[in-house]
Amino acid sequence: MRRFEIDARARLSIELALSAKNAAHIDVQRQEKEAKNLGMTGADIDIARSGSSFDFQLTKVIAFALAPSEKNRESAIKAGLDARVCTSIERIAASYMSGLLRKIA
Repeated sequence: MRRFEIDARARLSIELALSAKNAAHIDVQRQEKEAKNLGMTGADIDIARSGSSFDFQLTKVIAFALAPSEKNRESAIKAGLDARVCTSIERIAASYMSGLLRKIA
């Protein structure tokens, strides 16, 4: 199994999943433009917003970002992600959620 790295596509997929229910129209437009620039299709965008991916490892990344827990971390590691990647996912998710909370407050 290939070693998974958090690249721009993975970061955007995480953002799409985390923002699916509360993204502002301007954010949705930016995300879609960025996704197209990364070569993502409409189907890739839609499935990321639903919390999944056509790529098995990216599905585990998104699941872990949506619900960071020890169980999901273990599942991600079994899928081939290493502890460093899991820590990065936790940071990305926490950073996004803290930014979202600042917008709401």
